[in-house]
Amino acid sequence: MAFSFKKILPHLLVVLGFVVLSLAYFSPVLKGKKIFQSDIMHYIGMAQQQKAFSATENEETYWTNSAFGGMPTYQLGAKYPHNYIKKLDLGLRFLPRPADYLFLYFIGFYILLLSLKVDYKLSALGALAFGFSTYLIIILGVGHNAKAHAIAYMPLVLSGIILVFRQKYILGFLLTIIAMGLEIVANHFQMTYYLLLLVLVLGLAYLIDAYRRKMLPHFFKSIGILVVAVIISIGLNATNILATQEYVKESTRGQSELTINADGSPKVQTDGLSREYITEYSYGLLETFNLYIPRFMGGGSTEDVGKDSETYKAYINLGVSPIDALDGSKNAYTYWGDQTIVEAPAYVGAVILFLFVLALFLVKGRLKWWLVGGTFLSWLLSLGKNWFFVTNPQPDSNPITNFFIDYVPLYDKFRAVSSIQVLLELCIPVLGIFALVRIFNEFEKNEEKLKALKYAVAITAGLALIFLLFGSSLFDFVGARDGQLREIYGQPFVDALIEDRKSLFTSDSIRTLVLVLLSAGTIFMYLKEKWNEKVVILVFAGLLLFDLVGVNRNYVNSDDFVSARQVDKPYQATTADQEILKDDGHFRVLDASPEGRQKPARAAYFHNSLSGYHAAKLGRFDELFDFHIAKNNVEVLNMLNTKYVILGDESGRTAASTEYFQPNGNAWYVSKLKSAPTANDEILALDSLKTKTEAIINQTAFVDYNLDRDYEVDSLAQIKLIEAKPNYLKYESNSSNKGYAVFSEIYYSNGWISKIDGKEVPHQRVNYALRGMEIPAGKHTIEFSFEPQVVKTGSSIALASSILVMLLVLGGLFYSFRNKTSED
Repeated sequence: MAFSFKKILPHLLVVLGFVVLSLAYFSPVLKGKKIFQSDIMHYIGMAQQQKAFSATENEETYWTNSAFGGMPTYQLGAKYPHNYIKKLDLGLRFLPRPADYLFLYFIGFYILLLSLKVDYKLSALGALAFGFSTYLIIILGVGHNAKAHAIAYMPLVLSGIILVFRQKYILGFLLTIIAMGLEIVANHFQMTYYLLLLVLVLGLAYLIDAYRRKMLPHFFKSIGILVVAVIISIGLNATNILATQEYVKESTRGQSELTINADGSPKVQTDGLSREYITEYSYGLLETFNLYIPRFMGGGSTEDVGKDSETYKAYINLGVSPIDALDGSKNAYTYWGDQTIVEAPAYVGAVILFLFVLALFLVKGRLKWWLVGGTFLSWLLSLGKNWFFVTNPQPDSNPITNFFIDYVPLYDKFRAVSSIQVLLELCIPVLGIFALVRIFNEFEKNEEKLKALKYAVAITAGLALIFLLFGSSLFDFVGARDGQLREIYGQPFVDALIEDRKSLFTSDSIRTLVLVLLSAGTIFMYLKEKWNEKVVILVFAGLLLFDLVGVNRNYVNSDDFVSARQVDKPYQATTADQEILKDDGHFRVLDASPEGRQKPARAAYFHNSLSGYHAAKLGRFDELFDFHIAKNNVEVLNMLNTKYVILGDESGRTAASTEYFQPNGNAWYVSKLKSAPTANDEILALDSLKTKTEAIINQTAFVDYNLDRDYEVDSLAQIKLIEAKPNYLKYESNSSNKGYAVFSEIYYSNGWISKIDGKEVPHQRVNYALRGMEIPAGKHTIEFSFEPQVVKTGSSIALASSILVMLLVLGGLFYSFRNKTSED
């Protein structure tokens, strides 16, 4: 069996081309610069303590005290033993960030089209359309790296599934294991969940097709193979999955015990997120045309309309200096949709959408229907609360969204429903490329191709022409901020802004129309045998790059890159930070400065902070914050051992103050233990609780642990913290009486082991969110160590799964080699 280098050379050249394109688009990385991503800045602040601990202690901590009073690090980049699939992932992401994610976009989609038996040249073309889709570039610009990571592996997962259905059982089985393992390791379960929805649509299409062809045994055999593959891929990621599953129940994504809100109103009971939160970012019905015309609704929340704009002139007429007018016109409120904030339009591309529409008339069978079905489902669910003929949508206005929230498992665990459009951004390029596959098919009649071309041009160019000719009268171009702007600047300013919105709408409608006509003309030239296949592919590559890169550069470009140091160390210690860092005690900090509000993870970078930035913080702390910290309940802040508050003004000056609090310390004895029958009673009791001498505990725990109500506190009794690490705390106690101690540490039900003199003893949740423990009389050593069993269990499963995968790969290679040898 001879190895054919010539056969793989084209693929190697394509991969090299992807590397070059990825580096070219993000060329500043070649100079050592890094892209500034706001979300990553927050992540660095949140993860600094665990990163520093790992560097100094040469071990991983699964708990951090730096944010929200304390929380597990499971969703903060925790590293787990035997996570070999993660090592493979890191190997695939060998390019500097964010070029590595763009490369993954390209290569994954390329493999997907190859698995669908598409020629490598068209597969490469499709990869460009997918990889440069505007939304996929924008999320790299703002730092949604985990989302980009998960999206990048979606096509690879589909490749494995499709190969199995094509009866390439061994290759498809192994690829599905690896691809699904990589998908899960990206750790963005919302995107993985959306992929599952698309897979269900694909499976339905294959089931119907199998029934029609009387091939149901093959279908169910394929399903069985894929189920086994997914189970193994889950095993590869067992630690992360089990830890996340455990944590989510305790986080803001889990069900709360409270039945009231902080304002006293009844709390809607749900085991997921509220309907309002889920549908907060809903895609507008009219906004759909952003997929086709980039600035149909003004583009991002703000756009640079330039010096020649009506907005610039309006500023000048108001007496603003030319410099300030230019600055204002660079951030004009051009967006006139309904969403709260939009970084950029979710533009798929005029060229690829034209090909998609063309494919609707040329492509037949299951491929067309699962791609169209996935596209439609994605769009429909992205509408969130918006619905047809509803002028003032509420969270429950859309019956489809209501159905999914109420009846589809896990759907209510995720917010920002507009992000499900990633599915249509995947489906549209696949079907669009198949339009060219059919065009190049010599066995299909040119008459049918020309007829389809006419229909596609009539629909796409006709739509753009209608908007161009009648858009100004069809839409009012009024934005949500216009009322506020009218009060500040007056009606003439708002009128000028509306004119600029119309100008963007018109120019981009023309742009789309031209691109559609050029695309149609290219195909027409091929059908008339004026151009050959290679020329058509080259022309479409140029059109796609011009179309998508031209739009993307408006939102993510070289200006977003800064020196590596600014990214790696985004926070600089202020005067207040420096003052606090001189104190080597173990305490908490409340950042109440303007900068702290703008950068909520900043304080966590330097201190044990009560603030932070995370989509799934511990639910109990979040409730404690809403009920008490936000209302400046000093007793609660004292029990959290808050010693410093950072104050500041708008000029950036800061100061650290200790005069507002009298912190209870790291631990203290209380004389009275009160019981609360419900969680509501427990959290409300903190309004009047004297936390230095009293503690409140749930009635069930009070009985289960046979605790006393009153404890005699020796005047000389003390508990002293003598060692503190994120995952380990050591105290010494001394009391002539049995006592009950409260520890100013956040309670978490899984993983924290408490010991007295080396013997494991129970501890309880007190004061709604802290730890408490009954301590015998005398001198004792008390220890808290975070040793989550879920990590140990998950790591064992991951190791076993990795060994199994290695054996399966070796077995698959041997089987393939033996079959190939016998054929030769």
